[in-house]
Parts: sequence; structure tokens; C-alpha cells
Amino acid sequence: MSHLLRTSRLFAWFFFTGLSLAVITVSGFYLYLRPGLPPVEQLLDIKLQTPLRVYSKDNRLIAEFGEKRRTPITIEQIPTIQLQAFLAAEDARFYEHFGVDIKGLVRAAVELISTGSIQSGGSTITMQVAKNYFLSRDRTFIRKFNEILLALQIERELDKDKILELYLNKIYLGNRAYGIAAAAQVYYNKPVNELSLAQMAMLAGLPKAPSAYNPLANPQRALVRRNWILGRMKELGYITPDAYELAVNAPLTASYNAIESEVDADYVAEMARTEMVRRFGEDAYTDGYSVRLTVESDKQQAATKALRAGLEAYDQRHGYRGPIGQLSEDDLRGADLERLIKNYPRIESLIPAIVTAVDDPQGEARVYARDLGPAVLPFETMTWARRYKTEDLKGPTPDKPSDVVATGDVVYVKFQSPADPQTLESNRPGLPIVALSQLPRIEGALISLDAKTGAIQALAGGYSFSQSKYNRATQAKRQLGSTFKPFLYLTALENGMTPATIYNDAPIVVDTSELGAAWRPQNSSGQFGGPTRLREALYRSKNLVSIRLLRDLGIQTALDMLAQLKIPTDNMPKDLSLALGSGLLTPMELARAQAVIANGGYDVEPYLIEEITDIHGDTLYQAPETRLCDTDCAPPATPPVAETPVPEIGETGRAAAADAPPPPRIMHRLADERSVYILHSMMQDVIRRGTGRRARVLGRDDLAGKTGTTNEQKDTWFAGFNHDIATTVWVGFDQPAPLGRGEYGASTALPVWIDYMKVALQGRPPAFMPRPNGIVNVRINPETGERARPGEEGVFELFKAEQAPPLLSDDGNGNGGTGGGDLSRQLF
Repeated sequence: MSHLLRTSRLFAWFFFTGLSLAVITVSGFYLYLRPGLPPVEQLLDIKLQTPLRVYSKDNRLIAEFGEKRRTPITIEQIPTIQLQAFLAAEDARFYEHFGVDIKGLVRAAVELISTGSIQSGGSTITMQVAKNYFLSRDRTFIRKFNEILLALQIERELDKDKILELYLNKIYLGNRAYGIAAAAQVYYNKPVNELSLAQMAMLAGLPKAPSAYNPLANPQRALVRRNWILGRMKELGYITPDAYELAVNAPLTASYNAIESEVDADYVAEMARTEMVRRFGEDAYTDGYSVRLTVESDKQQAATKALRAGLEAYDQRHGYRGPIGQLSEDDLRGADLERLIKNYPRIESLIPAIVTAVDDPQGEARVYARDLGPAVLPFETMTWARRYKTEDLKGPTPDKPSDVVATGDVVYVKFQSPADPQTLESNRPGLPIVALSQLPRIEGALISLDAKTGAIQALAGGYSFSQSKYNRATQAKRQLGSTFKPFLYLTALENGMTPATIYNDAPIVVDTSELGAAWRPQNSSGQFGGPTRLREALYRSKNLVSIRLLRDLGIQTALDMLAQLKIPTDNMPKDLSLALGSGLLTPMELARAQAVIANGGYDVEPYLIEEITDIHGDTLYQAPETRLCDTDCAPPATPPVAETPVPEIGETGRAAAADAPPPPRIMHRLADERSVYILHSMMQDVIRRGTGRRARVLGRDDLAGKTGTTNEQKDTWFAGFNHDIATTVWVGFDQPAPLGRGEYGASTALPVWIDYMKVALQGRPPAFMPRPNGIVNVRINPETGERARPGEEGVFELFKAEQAPPLLSDDGNGNGGTGGGDLSRQLF
């Protein structure tokens, strides 16, 4: 008995000694590590890395920027059964333990001792939160001890639901998806609350090993993991046996679903991204900012579509340049066509395709199109494909498919429609129909502004952003051609001339030191019209009248007027070629200048960003109201700026939202409203009877504009507007080169403008500039510009009241009177 007592005392002594040593060791670790542990309060301030999202004015997604896909979500937004799926998979005793599951740790320790590795793990969800938010992924005892200490702290300071919410927003679930909301989108293209039980269990199986149990990479292992979780949910009483049977027998439905843009606006998205990085630095990609732009989705989509269609139409007018690749018969024999065609990229709606057979009697070719498979290429879609030789020369019209394509050709096609079995031979029903196409070499840009505010309503900077990041709308400085003339004519109206002023449309020779050799400019038609009123000279785009007009006004006077209108003059020549638009502007700069004319003569500054909000939905920036200076506004205290800057970024990286709305953006008048009103009328005639008359197809009377074509047709333009919207289109090669005979602003740029404005103006009432006081209508002789005699054929013209042609005397000799008197009696 005494031996047993001594043995018991010895064991007790060893036990208490070991326990004391363990307590001392743990306490030592705690005292050593505790000062280096971060405060738990940081969890509430940590910003989850959430991508930058860019939206249209009507809140449709344009783009997302950032490496990590994440959409933070509250626990109230997650179905209970989804929460239970994660608890069953990761930590069934989550609501029972105090942050550390002793049973789990002991089990993990036993596995480590017996097998040399941890099989089941011992981390609770709280410990995973500590690791994911604060610690590295190093598999060391020190890190594990830190994890335990942090978990204990977290449990003391946060409630269980908050911990679970933090976990479900942070975990990595594969395919760049961080958090449950992003994973539901990536794998099932659904919000969390629309997932089935089987889909919920599949997501719950991902945290253990996102690559090993990924339903896209390893569907069979993912299925086993899903069904195990469903079994655990049944054991824990979360689901009924019937629900379990339905779920385990459900097929795999996961697929890759990238967040897709709802608006085709890559150039606009890049402008927004650049601006956000300028303001917020690299944090723009991770801090969850949302940017709402001024572009409207329907107009933006119309702009992109119109520009691409216009460039394709020009490109096809000038012939087919041949296949983009060629495969031999050996390449095709027994080949994986889908693998071969993957070497050629899709570009917007252009799909690369391999010609697999050509059937002249049938009048078709067979192709294998990327992501589409076998398809039919009918000959009627190839008739445009005369061989390109030069911009002015094409080969003969093809008579059969083999004149255009050959077996092994790699070509671009566009999807048209599925085959119609009623109209096609019985051997090819169900095959889709495609049309021959090609990637245009020509480029262009479209920019549309709200004329009264400067808000960018639509912008397209080229055919394809994936092909060229160069934004021609904002970066391409090109010669203006005749789109410059309205500014010259406005200068004339501001300097005492009228639409009835007569100039001679006749040959002119300029021999000056500035231009070197003698310069003999011509009208684009090569013809001369003799004495011509300025109104007619503008809508007929008479070059020779413009040159004489500039010579009389003086080059410096014209440049001063440009500066008054805030049009850049750095790239404007100081010689008479200025009259023909030899100066350089970007499409954006020209659109902004046209908006000044459109809105009645007020300054305007284009802007793109309407609002910036942070991850919490708080507004960091709101675009200021634009106020035209003589319509209820006060003089600005400081010079007007394009945008009020975002408030300074604080230490946390967030800007403080202003309590009061930003001060308005004050825009002053830059030109006399009567001069601008008369110019509106003159530019409306460009569409009614001049070079822009194709725009009459829109059936509106409120449109005005100007075509433009530079020397050798290297740059072509159309800039048009009503009182609300100003839209400019440019078409040309990136490296200036002739577009070919017969290609002018009216044939290249104007069709794009028309297609866009059909959508932009749909359902909108006419918008005319209000007629200002001091404008009179006078009937004049169209040949002389003088007031018409009673009974004489004449036309009505607009004049400033003080410039109206004088009344004729009553002596019948045509001697002019003194004018003046009651203006109402002068209207004939």
C-alpha cells in the first residue's frame, strides 16, 4: 500500500510538474508574442480587396478592374442553409467553442504524431479568420500559436455572426473568386440566395483546397467533396433525408462565368480607370470604389456599333485583302480544328474561321468557326470581296466562291443566323450561316457631348480596344478640313459681316513667303460659282470664299477668335491655309468647340465622371452642376475648372465626402448670342441643302452641322448638333494616307453620325436655340444680298437689327434709304 501511495505521489508530482512547465511555457509564449499581435479592432477597419467597378449613368456595368473578384455581403443576405453548409464542412461546433476547438487540436496532434502529417486540420473558422486577415500562411508552430491567441481575442471582442461574415467575405474559392458572393457569380452566375442546395454544398467544399476540389478543374473530386458535405449536413440535422437524396443526385452545373460588361465601352472604361489611378493610386484597384460615368448605355452602345459599321462599310468598299492565314491540306487532315483556330483571336464580332471546303455549284463554302463550329458561308455574303489593289483600284467582281476563298484559308466571318431548314438543302440543316468579313485598316472616333453641360454621353476611340489602346477621340490630332469653317464664319459675323455678304468664288493664286511657291487652292468640285453669299458659301463649303474671307478678316483676328472660344491654337497655322482647316485638333477638342456653338455661345468643358463612391456606398465625389453664366448665376470667385477635385485622401485611403454639394461649374458666354443664332441657321442649311443633306433621313429640322475633308482625303469629318447634343465623327488612317477617290466626310463620317443620332435623338423633341432679341428677317435679292424690291423675287435672311439692309427709296431708281425706323415695317 505504501508502495502504491509512493508511486501515486510520484505520478502526481510529475503531472503537476509537467502541467506547471506547460503553463509556464504557454505563459512565456503568450507574454513574448502578445505585444506583437494586432488589435482585433483592425478587423472592422480592414478593407477587403474589392475591384474597381465602372458604371454607366443608368447604372449598367461597363468594366471591372482588379485581380481579385469580390463582392462584400452581409450575413443577413446569406441563406441559413448556406451558412450551415460551411459549418458542416469547416467547423460544426463553431457556435459552441470559444474560438479554439480543443477536440480538433488534439485530433490534429494525434494525426501528426501517428502519420507525420495533419490530415483533418484543427483550425476553427475563427482561427481561419485570424490567419486570413492577420497572419502569413507559413506552417510553423509560432504562427499557429499566434493564430490561437488571435482567435481567443477575436471571440472576446466580436460576436459569432460577425466572425462568420468576415470569414465568408475573405476566403479564397478559386478562379480569382474571393468571398461567397463572388464565387456564386463565377461558378453559377447567380446571387447567393438563388443557389440550389447542391450548389451551396459545392461552394462549401472549396475552402479546404480550392484547386483540388474545384468543379471546373477536378469535377469528380469536387463531386465527392460535395456529397460528403451533404452527408454531414444530414447527420447534423441541417437537411432532411429527402433533401439529401435530391442534392446528392443533382448533376454538376458549375461553369466559368466571368463578370461581363453590360455596355461596350472599352475606351471609356480606360479613361475612367486612368483617372481613378491618378486620384487614388494603386488603391483604386483594391479599395472597392465604384465610378458612375456620364455616358448613357443606349447611346454608348449605339456609338460603338455605328462607328464599327461605318469603318467596315468603308473597308468593304475598297476590296478584300485576302485571308489572315493559310493552312495546308496536311495541316487539315485529321487535325483538331478547334485547336488550330484558337491561334487566331476573335476581334469584337469578327470570328476567325477555317475554310474546309468550297462548293462552286452549290454557291457556298464550308468553314469551321472558332467557338461556333461547322458553318455555311454563302456566296451572297462574298460578292463585295473584289480583290484589293490600291485604295482606288479593285479587281473584278467575283462570280463564284472559289474566286474569293480556297480550302485552308483562315478568314474572318460574322455570325448571321442559324440555318433555315426550309430554304436550305437537306444535307445542311441546322448549320449556322456566317458572312465573310475582314478587320478594317481604317480607323475612326466618335464623341458626343451634352452641349449645355459638357457631359460625355458617348465615346468610341477606335474599331477595337483589344486591337489598339490608342484613343483617337482624345489623342489623335488631325487636320480639320472644312469643319473649321464655322469658326471662321462666326469670326466674320462677330466682325460686322452678315450671311448676305457677297464674296467672289473665283480662282485665286497666293504667292507669299509663308507658303513658299505659288498656291492655287481649289474647291473640292473643281468649279467656281462667282459672286456668292456667305450663307451659300458655307453650306456648299466653298474653299475660295473662305480664303478670301480670312484674308479680309486677318489671320490674327481669326486666331484671336479661336482663343476667345478656348479652341487650342498651338497647332494652327498662321497663314491662309488656316481657312481650309489645316490646323490640328483632336475629335474631343472639336466636339467641345462645336458644343459652344450648339449651346448658344457658352463655354463648356467635357467631363466623364459623374460620381465616385467607396465600398460602403458613401459619395466621395459628385460632379458639380454646370451653370451658364447669364442664366441665374453669380460670378465665380476663382476661374472655372473642368472638375472640382476629389477631397484629399486620408490615412485610411478614403476621402471624406463633402457635407455640402460642390460649388457649381460656372460657364461664361464666349460669343454674341445673335452671331451664334445666325450661324446655327447657316449650318442648318448644310443639312437642308448642302454637303450634309444625307442627314435629312433623320426627319428633323433642328439639326445643324458641317462636313470636313482634308487635302487628298486623308481626314474626313462630320460635326453636327442640335441645341442639346453635339456629336463629332472622324474617319481616317492612323498613319495619314489618302482614303481614295470619292471618299469625303459626307460618305465616311456622316453615315456614322446618322446611325448614332438615330438612337441619341429617338423620342426627344426638337431642340432649337431660342431666338434672341435683336434679330430680324429681311427679304433680300439672292444675287446681290441687298433688300429685295417690292414684287422682286427674293429669299429671307437673318440679320442683326442694326445690320439689316436699308429700306429702298420710293423713287424707283433703287437708291437706298437711310434704314432705321420701325423694324416691324422692314420685314418683307
